[in-house]
Amino acid sequence: MEFPIREAKARLSELVAAARKGERVIITRHGQPTAELVPCDRRGGIDFDKLEAARRRLGIEGDGEGWPEEFNDPAFSRKVLGLDEE
Repeated sequence: MEFPIREAKARLSELVAAARKGERVIITRHGQPTAELVPCDRRGGIDFDKLEAARRRLGIEGDGEGWPEEFNDPAFSRKVLGLDEE
């Protein structure tokens, strides 16, 4: 379905509902297609399975951090952040 921009502005809620249902909505300006409303494909979060597969494919092992064990000490972190100097 195609709508001139002026009509699309007046019927925006209806057009958004149509796009959410998968219908193709084209907005035109001076008869030329200018924009298309499409449903958002929102996927939340990280797909850890895909991430792990990519890490294996690339040969990445471990957590990739390589931090010295002493960095896991809360007292060391306080010192580095300057929180012990109060």
